[in-house]
Amino acid sequence: QVQLVESGGGLVQAGESLRLSCAVSGSIFSINDMGWYRQAPGKQRELVAVITSGGSTNYADSVKGRFTISRDNAKNTVYLRMNRLKPEDTAVYYCHAGVVTIATRTFMTRWGQGTQVTVSS
Repeated sequence: QVQLVESGGGLVQAGESLRLSCAVSGSIFSINDMGWYRQAPGKQRELVAVITSGGSTNYADSVKGRFTISRDNAKNTVYLRMNRLKPEDTAVYYCHAGVVTIATRTFMTRWGQGTQVTVSS
């Protein structure tokens, strides 16, 4: 079984920074893309940033230049560094990973439980 466990959310003031972490555990053969999504109250879940196994990245326009996604393949962990946070960044942030397990050698997607980020003005 594969689990994604997020950490690092919290309450900050506008302009401050946070770093989210997401560790993937279980019987993993390989991890493909890893990413962060967010969902604000009353809104649909949206992509924030994604990083491929080779390190290529893509960001939502709203976070370009402020957020940085990275990964440590040795630790099966993805990070999201969020700088110059704005009140509109307030949301539950979810980690996402495309995983191939040792047992089945089939591709599956998995989500973390979410971590709350609240930015006060």
